[in-house]
Amino acid sequence: MRIDRVARPVPRPTDVLVEVESCGIIPNMNAIFSGTLWNHLPALPASVGLDAAGVVAEVGELVTDVRVGDRVYVNPWLACGECAYCRSQQPMLCSAAAFQGYFGFFPQSRRRLEAYPHGGFSQYITAAPHRLVTLPPNVAFDQAARFGYIGTSFAALRLGKLEAGGWLAINGITGTLGVAATLLALGMGATRILGFGRNADVMARLESIAPDRVRTLPLGERPLGEWIRENTETLGVDLLLDCSARAASAAATADALTGLKRGGTAVNIGALTEPLAIEPIRFMTSRIQFKGSNWFTTGEGQLMAEMAHTRVLDLSHLETWAYPLEKVNDALEAIRARPGGFVNIVVNPQH
Repeated sequence: MRIDRVARPVPRPTDVLVEVESCGIIPNMNAIFSGTLWNHLPALPASVGLDAAGVVAEVGELVTDVRVGDRVYVNPWLACGECAYCRSQQPMLCSAAAFQGYFGFFPQSRRRLEAYPHGGFSQYITAAPHRLVTLPPNVAFDQAARFGYIGTSFAALRLGKLEAGGWLAINGITGTLGVAATLLALGMGATRILGFGRNADVMARLESIAPDRVRTLPLGERPLGEWIRENTETLGVDLLLDCSARAASAAATADALTGLKRGGTAVNIGALTEPLAIEPIRFMTSRIQFKGSNWFTTGEGQLMAEMAHTRVLDLSHLETWAYPLEKVNDALEAIRARPGGFVNIVVNPQH
């Protein structure tokens, strides 16, 4: 990437202008920007960057409930508001959905990207008020710039109906999604969190947060379903959260599915692409479900902000690596190493 000078954006009457203090770098960003995947990228030259947090600098004349000086996270999810899904109040299923500063899901998503052409690796971006999450004073901008991955895990836990006292297994617990899910599940009252991954240091750190509630297993050491049942009185877990990355083997997911309790649910959020073999008769007789979840609503983002405000969600565990805007390529290089789910890599455009 290169740094360019462009005109300061002017918000439409129904939009706001946000001065960006921090923008997150996510592990998948290098792969997306390679242009070799299915994602529909904005036309070049493009202003990019996902997960921006900052201060409202200007409000459009028709905006009534947002004030200059408000501290906000900008949910980058762009929905068209006019397709059949949007009209039925399901914007997460929008037929022209896109991420501001990132990519579109469909060819027709290009119009959404053109409507909001500035990404979070910029000093200023425009946004619609309904995409703003108000940040409490104790949530730092760098922490809010992690909301994309935290929110993805949060929405999946809610979709899987995790309840206080519930039992949860996390495939890929050491990654960005897995660590976020663990911190959230602790705050949501899960009493048994069983995780498997490859980073021994991260697993040890997760266990140290709540030794009586978090147990981990290195992938490949034991059959997963067997281990899950050993730790749940042979019943299995209520929810399996699958954070398997795009290039991961489906074998671990298939094994973990055997550790689901009757009536349990598995939710995939890791973008696993390898085909997964299932036994439909077991899904039928045990009334188990396999679902997919992608991103989160602004309302869910506001719930997370409230959880962080009261420290039910403890963001102090995150370790921030911050880079100035001119070092954005160094930040992208740092994320290639996937340093573990506790590391929060951000760009600070104002510095």
